[in-house]
Amino acid sequence: MNTFKSTTLAIQHLLAMYAGAILVPLIIGGAIGFDSAQMTYLVAIDIMMCGVATLLQVYSGKFIGIGLPVVLGCTFTAVSPIIAIGTNPEQGITDIYGSIIASGVIVMIIAGFFGKLVKFFPPVVTGSVVSIIGISLLPVALNNMAGGQGAEDFASGSNIALAFITLAIILVVYRFSTGFVRAVSILIGLVAGTILGAVMGKVDFNPVTEADVFHMVQPFYFGMPTFDVTAIITMTLVAMVSLVESSGVYFALSDICNKKLDSKDLARGYRSEGLASVIGGIFNAFPYTTFSQNVGLTRMSGVKDRKVIYITGGLLVALGFLPKIAALTTIIPTSVLGAAMLAMFGMVITQGMGMLVPVMNESAENAMIAAIAVSLGVGVSVVPGIFDALPEKISILTSNGIVCGSVTAIILNILFNMIGPKHKKDPMHGEA
Repeated sequence: MNTFKSTTLAIQHLLAMYAGAILVPLIIGGAIGFDSAQMTYLVAIDIMMCGVATLLQVYSGKFIGIGLPVVLGCTFTAVSPIIAIGTNPEQGITDIYGSIIASGVIVMIIAGFFGKLVKFFPPVVTGSVVSIIGISLLPVALNNMAGGQGAEDFASGSNIALAFITLAIILVVYRFSTGFVRAVSILIGLVAGTILGAVMGKVDFNPVTEADVFHMVQPFYFGMPTFDVTAIITMTLVAMVSLVESSGVYFALSDICNKKLDSKDLARGYRSEGLASVIGGIFNAFPYTTFSQNVGLTRMSGVKDRKVIYITGGLLVALGFLPKIAALTTIIPTSVLGAAMLAMFGMVITQGMGMLVPVMNESAENAMIAAIAVSLGVGVSVVPGIFDALPEKISILTSNGIVCGSVTAIILNILFNMIGPKHKKDPMHGEA
């Protein structure tokens, strides 16, 4: 394949994942209260680290790299926990990056035998966790649709109108297009909504004009990392759920590429994701996981050449050195961003539901596991102080909705599905 064709396909892969890649830093930075300069850095470093993580994974070495045409970006499962850590009065930004680094190291250590741990993360557990994360993110999306919490024009008619027009554009493009255009429907909605926002006077171009044309990245931009036990447990659980999801992507790509995977291949893939998180934490970016939308693009195009993904990774790294391009994403009106968030977070919820429905139909036990885990996880997110009276050692597991829901799902799965005699029940009629 010639370089021009490979580069064209690489740009297509970049565009397919770009909206997902930039939304994560925009959501997190906005929730934590970063200014425009910090937001620009956050977006730029995230784009760059997406490229680094992709290059680490597409490479096939002795210790790292799954060696498949896979593109990596920040996992959406990390958004809610990172916001919770960053906005917690007893934690903060430096705890975010300490927990990302620590969880990455833990993943690298357990990579070799994660295949044995994966039995503790069946679909009933991972589906519950993904559902909790998606539901917990909805208030962020809705607040942004209204203009952002604390905004002077919060819930104004113009903000709501702009949000729903953006959402309508996304839905129309998604409904009446196919293939690549459908894959970038959210990106099209963001661009169209921003143009409309500019016409309405809701776009400030100062961050773009003030941003440097080129900058060097620096480690620990937001300060030296600190290591909080609760934050580390939270991000490690998120990392394990992410590894389970990545495993599905690995096998999907191996089927497309006719490459059989063994346990050593999987261990190299997990190790790469752990290393990417460590590097991401050092440079104040995020944990990274495989992006499933690029798998669809690979299947659609039929091009399995890793050279294309190497170019994609290189382009992402190069973009990370160009703050003006990163600053362009920070001028997106908050209500436009909220509309895109609603669509993407809704997809996270339906992804979790998609995992849960088949296993809940298998047995009443699985339905009960999901019911209690999701209810507790979302409940703690909505009423965060409910378990404040518990001893500190226990409150580590109950103060965060995602940790509480995850631990509940794991324990109940062991109790119902791994201990004692196996007996399936019809969910509607008792004993099968």
